[in-house]
Amino acid sequence: MKHFMNNAIEYFKTPEYYNNGKDYDIIDVCKDYALSFNRGNIVKYITRAGNKEDELKDLHKALDYLQREIEHVKSTGKL
Repeated sequence: MKHFMNNAIEYFKTPEYYNNGKDYDIIDVCKDYALSFNRGNIVKYITRAGNKEDELKDLHKALDYLQREIEHVKSTGKL
């Protein structure tokens, strides 16, 4: 995986707790579906929940982003 920072290429391995045994990461899926920041984070936190030390913390983060997205949709008047 490549990351570009300050015009330099840095190579790094995805941490083992995020490794899904596939050639892609959940962030790639979010990009493929062109998810907004909030929606991408919802998917990311739900998918990765339980891979680190505090599963409930990740689920609460997903809930926070879901609540933010609900408020955003409400504020656009698309309902």
